[in-house]
Amino acid sequence: MNNQNATSNEWTDFNNAQVQQDYDLIPKGTLAKVRLTLNPGGYDEPHMGWTGGWATQGDSGAVFLKAEYVVLTGPFAKRKVWSLIGLHSPKGPNWSNMGRSFVRSLLCSARGIQQEDNSPQAVMARRLQNFGELDGMEFVARIDVEKDADDEPTNVIKHVITPDHKQYQALMNEVAGQGQAHPQSNQQPQQAYPQQGANGYQQNPDYQFQQPAPQQGPNNNWQD
Repeated sequence: MNNQNATSNEWTDFNNAQVQQDYDLIPKGTLAKVRLTLNPGGYDEPHMGWTGGWATQGDSGAVFLKAEYVVLTGPFAKRKVWSLIGLHSPKGPNWSNMGRSFVRSLLCSARGIQQEDNSPQAVMARRLQNFGELDGMEFVARIDVEKDADDEPTNVIKHVITPDHKQYQALMNEVAGQGQAHPQSNQQPQQAYPQQGANGYQQNPDYQFQQPAPQQGPNNNWQD
């Protein structure tokens, strides 16, 4: 390739590239159907049930799951939100308790299980063999806004919408590319089969565990 061709190549001359755009935050309190993707951190603790390399351990000893959520439907479809799901903090049990509550609700949302349902099927639906079962789960979440480690507003997902919520069924039935949900049906979005899971993370309580994520998003703070 000669110099003249190089100057006109889109991968050598970026003067005519589009200016990067900043996205406005998704409004606080937005309800949306999302899909969870786990980003493995390579940390295992078999006696705790943390296997498969899905967990991440921070420099201070905190252990968490790194979650990426993509909005599936509605006006913010394809937008992403990043958060952490707490598994352990050396500061005490609060973070892990929040993480367990989040995952419990996530399983109920993804599998169409009422929070108060204690039938054998529901009990099995709230169990996981490993965190990998959470990867790819779809559920309904509330998107909120809070400050990140740099005191900048960012979107987070810390609350799951479960079947007892009046908008749950419509949101779970909503189809990508359509502005409205399908009419409510009595069919559960997913069967409560015993050995599949859903995913959700809580934001890391210790900001020193966070790092800026590769894309825009408040809880993109995953690095140690």
